[in-house]
Formats: sequence, structure tokens, C-alpha cells
Amino acid sequence: MQCAADKIARMCAAPRGVVALWQDASAVLAEVVPYYRTPCWFTVDPASLLMTSHYHFGMDEFPSAWLAAEYCEDDVQSVPAVIRSRTGLSTLHEAADGDPSRSPRWQRNRTLGGDQELITRLCTRSGETWGALTLYREEGAQLFTDKEKAFLHEISPVLAGGARRALLYGQATEPEYADSPGLLVLDDEWNIESATPGVDRWMADLPGGDWASGELPVSVIALAARVLHSVECHQPGEIALSRVLSRSGAWLALHGACLSSTRRRRVAVIIEPAHPSRLYPLLMSAYGLTEREKEVTAMVLQGSSTSQISAALSVSAYTVQKHLDSIFAKTGVRSRRDLVSTVFFRHCEPRLRDNEKRTVADRPVRGGPWPTDFPGDVGR
Repeated sequence: MQCAADKIARMCAAPRGVVALWQDASAVLAEVVPYYRTPCWFTVDPASLLMTSHYHFGMDEFPSAWLAAEYCEDDVQSVPAVIRSRTGLSTLHEAADGDPSRSPRWQRNRTLGGDQELITRLCTRSGETWGALTLYREEGAQLFTDKEKAFLHEISPVLAGGARRALLYGQATEPEYADSPGLLVLDDEWNIESATPGVDRWMADLPGGDWASGELPVSVIALAARVLHSVECHQPGEIALSRVLSRSGAWLALHGACLSSTRRRRVAVIIEPAHPSRLYPLLMSAYGLTEREKEVTAMVLQGSSTSQISAALSVSAYTVQKHLDSIFAKTGVRSRRDLVSTVFFRHCEPRLRDNEKRTVADRPVRGGPWPTDFPGDVGR
């Protein structure tokens, strides 16, 4: 299991697409946590905890009825519920007290030959959730063991970080926004081996260098040096992170990892704006929510109770309810569940469907909510 964990750490550090990461990780997982047929992987928007992509080899499109059940059906287990849970890991048999036969979810799984189901949240050590993993076992197979569940808990932060970097890599290689990330690959003498389109704007904005004359910013060199030092200390898959105040006054996030595909050591550096989630301006433009209403909505999407929202925002429970009443009126819903469902199907389900098309076409998977308010644009 330690060998498998090290393999996954190395593959999560290297820049690669989301689907390639899921495929390679699936092969390693099969060695230590045997499963039926193929895993089901999801990416998640960390601000809302709503699903943004789905990858299940052999199932190019997640059935609409099954997707609706994840957010609208009362059942003993669902991917969103496990993502929002305290432990972040659940098996269907345990959730159903050993008898899942009355569960609609279990009945759907049986149509594909699955009997057991284990869902685990992919959450970084800093608390950001970037995905989920579902494993299945057929009837008569051994139940998932405590040792296997402990292993999945151990590698969850690594897979979460890998999903984050894979999404950044996809945005760097095929930019979607004007401020999409940039990717730079350096050798161990700080020579530039490759760079994605648009990385020059980030390099020019970082202090302490001169991109036009080929002089790298000090922050990039320092990050690359930290990466190579971690390799010398035999820390497989170690990721170096830093935040830098740019010349334009914006904070930028730098991610560095060592590439080990060749004998010569190389370092990949991804630069991105350290901006807040794209969910918040979307909620304002779509529904006209105030700043405080956006905060309350985000916490509802994450599964927070009234008392938790009250404590986090330092307001009374009565004030939270007043905000909820206003949010419900503006979004046209009557309950928290309706609010979660509305936001998902209006802003994240179009993203998930577009990602399914992108996966089939071998194009980068996107994270975050759909960037427009017009689901008819899906697949552009």
C-alpha cells in the first residue's frame, strides 16, 4: 500500500489531464483496493461542493435520472451527501445498516452488476474538496475492509491536489478565460524547455525578473529550487506552493513539481491568479444576491446548518433565516434542497455535460461552474 501511495503521489505531481490522471490512478488502486469493473470519478467545485465532471470508463454520459437522484432523492447514500459529511467516506452497506436492498441507489447499481459501493471525498489537507471517488464490488465479494478505507483516506488529499493541478493544466493548455493559468517547464539549470500560450503575461507580471531578456523571476527560481530540494530529500510527489504579489498588485499562486519521466530532472511551474471562486460573481449576476446572501448561499451549498452559518458569520439565527427567505424569493425556490438543486442544474450540470463531450473528444476537463447563464451554449 505504501508503494501504491508513492506511485499515486508521483503521478499526481506531474502535469497531466484529469482523465489521464484518473486512468493511471485507477490502475494503481486496483492493486491494493480491488474493485468491480471500473471506478467512477468526479471533480467538484470547492466553493459549492457541486459536481462539475464525471468519468466512468464505458459510461460516456451519466444517466439524467441518476444525476437527478444525486441531488433530489431521499436515500441512505449519495455522492453529494458523502462530500458534505464529517468523515468524507461511506459504504452503501454501512449507510443502510447492512441491508441496502430497499435503497433506490443499490437497485440502480445492481443493473450494472454492482452490489457494494464505497464513496470517498477527495479533499486537500488545507480543506478544499476537488473531487470524489466511487468504487464498486460485485455480489459475494468481500466487504471493503478498514485497512482499505484507511488507505483511501490517506491518499484522498494527494488525489485532491492532483485533480486541482490537472484542472489547472487543462486551463493552461487550452485557456478558457483571459486569466487562465500558465505552465512553464524548466531543466535543472533553470533553462526554459517549454511554455504554454499566455505564460509570458504572468512572467512579465511577477517581480524580480525580465521575461523579455530571458531572466526568470526570483519567485519562480526559488520555487523550482524548493522542488529539487524535496527530490533530494526523497519526498516523492512533493508539491511546492507559494503566493506572490504581482507588479500589478494582484496575488498570484505558483505550484511547482518535479517531472521524473526522463533521467534529467525537470520542474513544472503552474502560475494562476489567486482569485476567489467564480461562483460568487455568477450568483450575483444570475440572481441579484447581495454579498452576504452570496456567503449564506455558498454555505448552504456546502451543507452548513443554520447554527453553523450563524456562528461563521457572527449573526443570529433569525438573521440567517431572513437572508434565506430573501435568497429563496430571488432564486424562486422554497427549501435548501431546492436551492442546491437549482444552482446545480442551472450552473454545474451544463459544465458536467460539456465535460462529458470534452472527454470523448480528448480535450481538457474544466472545473468550476458553467461560465454563462445559457445552458444552450454547452458543447461550443
